[in-house]
Amino acid sequence: MADPAFNEIDEKEITSNYDEVVDNFDDMGLDESLLRGIYAYGFERPSAIQQRAIMPVLKGHDVIAQAQSGTGKTATFSISILQKVDPNLPQTQALVLAPTRELAQQIQKVMASLGDFRKVNIHACIGGTRIADDEAAFRSGAHVVVGTPGRVFDMIDRRIFNTGAVKLFALDEADEMLSRGFKEKIYDIFQLLPPEVQVVLLSATMPTDVLEVTTKFMRDPIRILVKRAELTLEGIKQFYIDVGREDFKFDTLADIYETITITQAVIFCNTRRKVDFLTDKLRERSFTVSAMHGEMDQTQRNTIMKEFRSGSSRILITTDLLARGIDVQQVSLVINYDLPASRENYIHRIGRGGRFGRKGVAINFVTEEDVAALRDIEQFYNTQIDELPGDVAGLF
Repeated sequence: MADPAFNEIDEKEITSNYDEVVDNFDDMGLDESLLRGIYAYGFERPSAIQQRAIMPVLKGHDVIAQAQSGTGKTATFSISILQKVDPNLPQTQALVLAPTRELAQQIQKVMASLGDFRKVNIHACIGGTRIADDEAAFRSGAHVVVGTPGRVFDMIDRRIFNTGAVKLFALDEADEMLSRGFKEKIYDIFQLLPPEVQVVLLSATMPTDVLEVTTKFMRDPIRILVKRAELTLEGIKQFYIDVGREDFKFDTLADIYETITITQAVIFCNTRRKVDFLTDKLRERSFTVSAMHGEMDQTQRNTIMKEFRSGSSRILITTDLLARGIDVQQVSLVINYDLPASRENYIHRIGRGGRFGRKGVAINFVTEEDVAALRDIEQFYNTQIDELPGDVAGLF
């Protein structure tokens, strides 16, 4: 049964109820072919969340795992799923839901790489693609489906996706998924899964409403949670620049670029119009930039991410569409041209730089109107954001 106490627990008091740690992939009882995939992918030893969460998932427990962005949450459930799936059974045995198409595709890529030697078929089931391609993937026996709630529900509803063999259901970025209004869709999908399905829920922040949702479809979940005070991103230096007024932001940005050589940067704006404006202005100054927002179709979005990942474009300007889960290895600088409208998104944005174990710099542009919001972010994450020093080049 689900734990009714979740409803009474104040968010700040939630603690882990599991403390077993396995600090080596070789000690997890993983299949040899999967271990080869893990080491070939570049992992040497598990991150903190992987050390704690992989084993309870393998043992069949429902698990709620909370860890900051960039700490290896995707690989936590990916490794667990790849171990539990039977490659010889040509049916879908695991379903992963993510809030955006980009994140679903990213997860699919990570899982396909990790499972390369294990011969597991992973299918990304997302909107903006041909239904015929989904049909073909299900017909050929996709072992794992990673998708967005709308398209996945549609596939089940059309009886293209037979959920009868699904034994593990994972929700990635659960807080984001629920804030985007997917709650009903997730419930609808859950009702169509086998009653004994194992549920794994992952999130960087764990607001109370997420935990209430877990009571509806988790059985005695193992909770692996970190307090918000521990959510600040180690290895990422955070700064602000007092730009005074909105119309001084662009010149400030141009100055930063003239004083430092950056491998790659992501610049976040709050609106599509601002993304377009900034892209045009930077191109006028002969900067090579890519831009991405939610109103672009999937093909455009894929092309832009490919350009940026390959390094042919050094600057990616985007809205919060990209704030979660997109891991571009080379990003060393994140600029919040606008502070995020939601303080929860701050951690996801600046987590683009300095992914697990790497260093990065985050710079926040602050107008007079933003000062209170910046202080709020500092308080919320129990962190300190200093004014950008004169010697910017020394930070990199």
